[in-house]
Amino acid sequence: MNDDERPTDGIRLQKVLANAGVASRRVAENLIVEGRVRVNGQVVTELGSRVDPEVDEVDVDGTAIQLDATKRYVVLNKPRGVVSSMKDERGRRDLREFTRDFQERLYNVGRLDADTSGLLVLTNDGELAHVLAHPSFGVTKVYVAKVEGKVTAQTIARLTKGIDLEDGAIAADKARLLSSSAEGGGSLIELTLHSGRNRIVRRMMAAVGHPVVELVRRQFGPLHLGTLPVGRVRELTKVERGALLTLARSATADTATPPPASP
Repeated sequence: MNDDERPTDGIRLQKVLANAGVASRRVAENLIVEGRVRVNGQVVTELGSRVDPEVDEVDVDGTAIQLDATKRYVVLNKPRGVVSSMKDERGRRDLREFTRDFQERLYNVGRLDADTSGLLVLTNDGELAHVLAHPSFGVTKVYVAKVEGKVTAQTIARLTKGIDLEDGAIAADKARLLSSSAEGGGSLIELTLHSGRNRIVRRMMAAVGHPVVELVRRQFGPLHLGTLPVGRVRELTKVERGALLTLARSATADTATPPPASP
């Protein structure tokens, strides 16, 4: 075992960055010297610095770097009619057909109703999955809904101001009308929410008199569905992984920070 890889000492930071695909080792050395690399929140400028990829958190220019190569992050454009489960006891289509080609055991982050299509994250990173799925971390989701009737500006205002449901009040973070048909063809709206409550978009729209006809989740945190076809999966890009890990680390750091003392 060479000097770079002694487990007791960790691995040289520039080698870790190169192995993670950030840059060549020479460019990684420049990043370190320029003060653009942090380890566990602290700027590191010494080229001899060593880290443990299994324990330490590294970021470059504020973007988290994935060091654990065993973690897998996948996006699925879930079709309608598929339940968000790895094994459905009622024999319905489930997520196994989209994960069978991966060696790792992947699990879905949160759920989409069987009748809802769109972006679903699959991963074996339990820590990140918890941050993305738990409403206390405030990760936003963007939905596009085709609804019955002609949605007015007043209805959009109601959605953002807040409406009462049987399990409590709820307000959209953002809402906007994309299109509306005067001939009774329905309306297309976009809703941004951080709530994880069951069938929340459908219940909100029903409460304001515009039942959902079709619903697609287009965005989950920093991830966008883009042009991914329905029923297809793809692994996240390096940039997307960085954005996702940065969000997760920031969210957990915020919740771990104690509130300031009262004056």
